[in-house]
Amino acid sequence: MCQHQPACPSASASDHDAARLVAYHPEQGWGLLCNGVVLFDDSGELMPDGRAVPAPRAAEPVGVV
Repeated sequence: MCQHQPACPSASASDHDAARLVAYHPEQGWGLLCNGVVLFDDSGELMPDGRAVPAPRAAEPVGVV
C-alpha cells in the first residue's frame, strides 16, 4: 500500500504507528496511515483486516469507591 521510499512499516509491524499520515479528519477524530491503519484521537486503532485495537485505559486506583 505504501509508495514512500523508504517504505513505511506494514500494518502488522510493531512500529506500524510510524507510517505516514495520508488523510486526517480532526473534526471526526481520526486519521489514515499509508499502511491502512486508522488511528483515532483516543489512541484506538482499526487495522486493515477489520480488527479493532482499543485505546489503552488508565488503571483505576486501588480503594476508589
